[in-house]
Formats: sequence, structure tokens, C-alpha cells
Amino acid sequence: MPFPYYARLSARQKEIYRASDAIVAVELPGAEALRPLAEELERALAAADRRAVEATCRRLASGICAALGVPPVKVRVRAARPSGPHEELHGLYEPEPPPAQITLWMRTAAKRRVVAFRSFLRTLVHELLHHLDYELYRFAETFHTEGFFQRESSLVQQLLGERPRRGGRARAG
Repeated sequence: MPFPYYARLSARQKEIYRASDAIVAVELPGAEALRPLAEELERALAAADRRAVEATCRRLASGICAALGVPPVKVRVRAARPSGPHEELHGLYEPEPPPAQITLWMRTAAKRRVVAFRSFLRTLVHELLHHLDYELYRFAETFHTEGFFQRESSLVQQLLGERPRRGGRARAG
């Protein structure tokens, strides 16, 4: 079932949405070789070391891009998240100008606490999936579909060495 914003999309956008929704997993060749980077990221976050977090995120994103044969993406990690009156920004993917760039924030906006490891890793993978939508799947646009969130879970599970969960519900974003 499409998310509510689907009704406002053009016919071409609906076609892209449906194609995205149909892809529910990303097979990451050599995922086990990237797991130590996920563990390193967890340690860097626990130490609240922004530079180490950024360096590890860059290596992890580069490893994923290389494994999938897509152009690399730049990654920056900033301290506290910006926030607006209606929402709090966790990550940002900017495809233009090349090279594409991901910006992540390692501390919450309100209390300036370091983001929990799983949440931070999911945010990195989420933003990286926008990059994969353009570069791997060649979509003209990237949408939050149930398939998109299933791909996010798929990649996180592979990076953490977890078995896929059954019956999970996608979250809106």
C-alpha cells in the first residue's frame, strides 16, 4: 500500500515509486568484511569522537559503494543536529553538485546527546540508499517507499551480521 503522498505524484513519479517499492533488499557482496567498520563506528560514537565517527562513516560508505559498483559519496559528520519548528533533521543527502554528499549529525538537537549507535547507522544507510536509488537503480528521483525502508533494514542487518526479520512493518519518513 503506497504512502499517502503517492496520490500527489505525477504518472512518471508513480512509476518510479512503484519500481522503488518493488526492490525490498540490497545484496551487499562482502558485507562481512565491512562489519568491523560498523563495530568501529559504535566505539567512535561511544567515545563521542566526531572525527573518528566521520572517518569511519567515510570508509563504510566507500566500502558499500565499491562493493555495489557505484560512484563514491562524500560523507560529513557534524556535531549537533539542526532543528526546525516541525521536525528534527537526522541526515541529509545532496546529489548535486557532484560528487554527491551525505551530512549526518551525531548529537541530538535538544539535549546534545550522542545519537544511539543503531539509530546513527540506520541514518547513514538511509542517506546512502538515496544515493543508491540514483546510482545503482538509476531512478530519476528517490522516494520513501516501503521497499526503500526494507532495503534500509536489509543493509543494516547485513552490516551487523543479523538475520533478516520477518513481518517487519516499514516506517513512514
